[in-house]
Amino acid sequence: MSPAPRKPTPRRPAPTMARKPAPAAAPVRPADASTTAERVIAFLLRGAPKARRERIYAFLQLTRMDRPIGALLLLWPTWWALWLAAKDFPPAGPLVIFTLGVFAMRSAGCAINDYADRKLDPQVARTAGRPIASGRITPREALITFAALLAFAFVLVLFTNTLTILLSFIGAALAAAYPFSKRYTHLAQVVLGAAFGWSIPMAFAAVTNTVPPVAWLLFIANILWSVIYDTEYAMVDREEDLKAGAKSTAILFADADLVIIGVLMGTFLLTMLLVGTRAALGWPYWLGVAAAAGLFGYQQWMIRDRARDACLSAFRHNNWVGLALWVGIVVALAL
Repeated sequence: MSPAPRKPTPRRPAPTMARKPAPAAAPVRPADASTTAERVIAFLLRGAPKARRERIYAFLQLTRMDRPIGALLLLWPTWWALWLAAKDFPPAGPLVIFTLGVFAMRSAGCAINDYADRKLDPQVARTAGRPIASGRITPREALITFAALLAFAFVLVLFTNTLTILLSFIGAALAAAYPFSKRYTHLAQVVLGAAFGWSIPMAFAAVTNTVPPVAWLLFIANILWSVIYDTEYAMVDREEDLKAGAKSTAILFADADLVIIGVLMGTFLLTMLLVGTRAALGWPYWLGVAAAAGLFGYQQWMIRDRARDACLSAFRHNNWVGLALWVGIVVALAL
């Protein structure tokens, strides 16, 4: 007789491994954010509930509080104008009004800029993490933020005089026009320079109730400076902007970018020499102009290979140019 067939032994189910929870997603961070500013913001918001903290932080990113360099580049020309208009330390009222106004208008400009670029930013690596592009803030909320900041800046201007109030309407129009100009012209950086520099005639108007020729000379100088540093900034995104259809001076200048930036640097320095001559400034100012020339030379060396990180660093480096010229003005007027 054949042996009875063995009953198949049931297979034991393989032990299931408990799945580890996926790591929490890293907070969205724009590629050009300042690490120092982010640490300061994180320290100030450390006591807020997490959900509210992330929401507040998104609005701070929208208004570029995590990237203060833009506000500083707007602040220096404003302070140049206030000191030159007063021919000494400016009155406390205009100094406070314009300093606060710089941060308010710059933040308002950033909010309307992100609204205008809401379809372009997701296509560019550096801007894909911005609040609207990443879906953390709606376009409507950005418009409300822009309007609120614009209203705050206008309230500040009401504490000045009639001429300054009238000039402020032009400044608001320039701030709103710049983000949309990138769709129609490669010279959007010129519009930015006019928007950033409009605080110059306003500062003279607030202090002296007039806008003398030296104010317009300083205004032209600021447009030149803005084209310099914003071209360096636009060089970071040039390839992606070309694919997305955006326009900039970096695209317009193409392979001649370094030469043209050098020419603009020389023209800016010449214009600042004329400002110093008209304002009858002494030797400390000329040292400030010489320091600015040296800093420009260093920027040319930084961007010689057109590397992205180097171009971004050169853009930020312009903070020292503004500071050097302001120190020169202050010391020259004090002596």
